[in-house]
Amino acid sequence: MSGIEGKVVVITGASSGIGEATALLLAERGAKVVLGARRPERLEALAARIEQAGGQAAHARTDVKRREDLTGLVALARDRYGKVDVLVSNAGVGRISPLDELRVEDWEEMIDVNLKGVLYGIAAALPVFREQGFGHFVNTVSTAGLRIVPLQSVYAGTKNAVRTISEGLRQEAGGSLRVTVVSPGFTRTEFSDSMAPEMRAETLARMGDIAIPPDAIARAIAFAIEQPDSVDVGDIVVRPAAQS
Repeated sequence: MSGIEGKVVVITGASSGIGEATALLLAERGAKVVLGARRPERLEALAARIEQAGGQAAHARTDVKRREDLTGLVALARDRYGKVDVLVSNAGVGRISPLDELRVEDWEEMIDVNLKGVLYGIAAALPVFREQGFGHFVNTVSTAGLRIVPLQSVYAGTKNAVRTISEGLRQEAGGSLRVTVVSPGFTRTEFSDSMAPEMRAETLARMGDIAIPPDAIARAIAFAIEQPDSVDVGDIVVRPAAQS
């Protein structure tokens, strides 16, 4: 048996990209996955794909800006499968722009999704993990927080806030809970769709042909999850070898 088989894994942002790839990989390795995202039709199709391959999946429309949606998603996992082993907080947006443009609504969207969405996930899962006596938080951050560049200051700020909160959570968690942050570099996903058109073109040009597939990040997440309970993989950076 792998260290993944039989685990119940809740995944936000599961309808595409890294979340979708993670759900497929973990289900293939025997996890029971509970999928949350804002596009129910995509979730339904993904769950059907997993079940047709012999896996187990549940899903619910989830907007991570709504605390009650995260509470409901964790409750769904527990009601359906009796426990929650892992929460992968993967939902994110990157509305990058120069600060001079004062796109305050975009700043607020990134704070609501990238930061508060993770906090709402912690609020939903932490009491469950404490009651169970085990659990694992996996938070998707970004290499944008490791190398600060123009246009990405607010986005990087939300990701670094999650990095800081995750480390604080790890220190408070004690020996029964695990906390992992995964920092993807350039990855081929729909992430750029949330950007303004002029920013999207520039970002895609910078990524060029070096972007890695989402399953590269999924394998890193799986690596952290499959470790023995006494092993906490704290920080993983996965980026193209050619990324500066």
